Amino acid sequence: MAKPVVAIVGRPNVGKSTIFNRIVGERISIVEDVPGVTRDRIYSSGEWLNVTFNIIDTGGIEVGDEPLLVQMRQQAEIAIEEADVIVFMVNGREGITAADEEVAKLLFRSQKPIVLAVNKIDNHEMKDQIYEFYSLGFGEPFPISGSHGLGLGDLLDEVVKNFPKSSDEEYDDSVIQFCLIGRPNVGKSSLVNAILGEDRVIVSDIEGTTRDAIDTKLTREGQEYVIIDTAGMRKRGKVYENLEKYSVLRALKAIERSDVVLVVIDGEKGIIEQDKKIAGYAHEAGRAVVIVVNKWDAVEKDEKTMKEFEQNIRDHFLFLDYAPIVFLSAKTKKRIHTLLPMINLASDSHNMRVQTNILNDVIMDAVAMNPTPTDRGTRLKIYYATQVAVKPPTFVIFVNDPELLHFSYARFLENRIREAFEFTGTPIKIIARARN
Repeated sequence: MAKPVVAIVGRPNVGKSTIFNRIVGERISIVEDVPGVTRDRIYSSGEWLNVTFNIIDTGGIEVGDEPLLVQMRQQAEIAIEEADVIVFMVNGREGITAADEEVAKLLFRSQKPIVLAVNKIDNHEMKDQIYEFYSLGFGEPFPISGSHGLGLGDLLDEVVKNFPKSSDEEYDDSVIQFCLIGRPNVGKSSLVNAILGEDRVIVSDIEGTTRDAIDTKLTREGQEYVIIDTAGMRKRGKVYENLEKYSVLRALKAIERSDVVLVVIDGEKGIIEQDKKIAGYAHEAGRAVVIVVNKWDAVEKDEKTMKEFEQNIRDHFLFLDYAPIVFLSAKTKKRIHTLLPMINLASDSHNMRVQTNILNDVIMDAVAMNPTPTDRGTRLKIYYATQVAVKPPTFVIFVNDPELLHFSYARFLENRIREAFEFTGTPIKIIARARN
C-alpha cells in the first residue's frame, strides 16, 4: 500500500527544512553502509502514531534564477500536485507577509487538506502571536518551534488525521505485483506492452508521456500478475520537466505497492547516476529487484559485450549484487520470454521461509569457517538465529552484545545464508538482538 505524502510549503526562511529534519529524525543523516546508495535530502520518510508517510521539503527545490515569487509559486504547485496533506508554514515572529498571502491563494485552490504551522514560537509567552494567522483562512494555527522541537506532536496529530483512506486495490497474496522504474525514455511503457503482447500503454519518444499510474492484470501459465505502471508528472511545463527529482515520488508509490521492482536501464545509452538513485529507492524499500537492460537490439555487440555490460552494472550497483540481470528488447520482443520466469524467481525468494534448525546449522558452519570478531577484548557470541519475516526475508540473530556484530561480519553471514538458500533477487535483513 502506498504511503501518504506530506509536503511542507512556505516562503523562504520560515524553517521548513528544520521542521523536515525534526519530523524524519535521525533517518535523514544515516549513511548507508552498503556502497552505491545515494539519497535525496528533500525526500524522506516519517512516522507518527505507528503511521508511516513520505515527506517532501519544498525548500530543497532548485528552480534556477527566476524571481523569488515565481519560485515560491512553483514550489507550491508541486506540493499541491504531489501531496495528500500540505503543511503551510509561516514565521510567527514576523507575522503575515505578502508572500504568505500569495502562497495561501494557491493553496486555497488546491482542495487538499492544509495544516497551518506557525514556526518560531519558542516559548509559551509567544503563543499570543499566532492569532493573526487565523485570517489566512486555514482554521486553527499550530504553534511550533523547529529549534526546540515544541508543538510537533499536535501538528502531526492533525496531519495524520487528514490522511486519505487507501484507495489502492487489494490483491490476493498469490498475485505477484510488480512495477517498472527507471529514468525517462528507457522504454518502460514499451516493455509493459511487450509483456502484455498488446499496445495497452501509450508509447512515445517524448520523455514523460506516461501520466497516470494504471494497474494492469495479467495471467500467464496459471500465475496472476498485476503490473503497476509508474506515472510521470501529470502537468506539463518547464518546472515539472526541470524538477525531475520530484517525479520519483510517483515511482516511490509504485514501489511501495509492489512485490518485485524492475529497474529498467537503457542498454543503448548506458548507466547514469540517476539510475543508481532510482534503484536505491527499491533497495531501501526492501523489495525484490530484477535489473532489466532494455534496447539491447540497438547495441553493437560481440561475444564479450553482454558480459562486460553486466560487469559494469555490478560495479555501479554494488548494493544490488543480489539482483539478477535480464537483457532484452521491448521493441523486437527478443528475450522477452525470460522476464516473467525471473520475476517469479525473485518473488519466490522474497517470500521464502527457512526452517530454524537448518538456518542455525548454516550460521554455526559459517562461524566455524570464520570465527566471530572481538572488540576491546570481548568476542561476539552467537547463540541462535531465527527468521521473523518475509518480504524481505528478515533474520534475528541473538548475541551477547549487538554492538559487536559489525557490518562486515553481518555481511559475511548474509553471504553464507544466500549461498545456502539461493535468495535470488531479494534483499535480506539481519537484526542483532541481545539474548535475555
